[in-house]
Amino acid sequence: MLFTLLLFVGFSLRAQTNETYGEVEFDGETLTKMVADNGDTILVAKLEDVSITSPRTFANKDDYYKYLRYKRYGPIVYPYAKEAIRIFRETEVATQELNKGKRKKYYKKLQKELKEEFEEPLKGLTKIQGYMLQKMIERETGDSMHSLVKDLRGGFTAGYWSTFSKFFGYDLKRGYVKGDDPILDAVLDDFDVSHSF
Repeated sequence: MLFTLLLFVGFSLRAQTNETYGEVEFDGETLTKMVADNGDTILVAKLEDVSITSPRTFANKDDYYKYLRYKRYGPIVYPYAKEAIRIFRETEVATQELNKGKRKKYYKKLQKELKEEFEEPLKGLTKIQGYMLQKMIERETGDSMHSLVKDLRGGFTAGYWSTFSKFFGYDLKRGYVKGDDPILDAVLDDFDVSHSF
């Protein structure tokens, strides 16, 4: 909105007077500087996308506190979800032409590397953070976590993790279904994993 306003003002000035352009360094970023004949200076910067929503209303305080918790935890799990989706997509491309044996070796090597890099940080996630991470990944891929594990590690491993996850209240076979948790849906709308690449 602000960027559009600055452009509008800038174009209005251009229509009225001749301008000189240049670049200026401000707070570590390079901005376009426009100076009109009358000496007015306008700095134009490219801004990141911003999500604008109307004020939210909640049925009760519990829903409000749940929303606040999700909003606080979203930025914590978002980088992990983004990285998981990136790795998943690269793995799909890399293994597309491989036979079953080579694909299995590739997955085993990848699993070892990922375990070394992510095991400790992911162990520190809370139950709600793990739930949010799972839903971010499922939402982006369109598959349930059970299906993703089954494709990568086989049916036995997927069954094991699906059964184990039920002790923590997860259903890995259900996948992401919009509307199951409207408060989570509202928060996840602010984290667009697909446009991160």
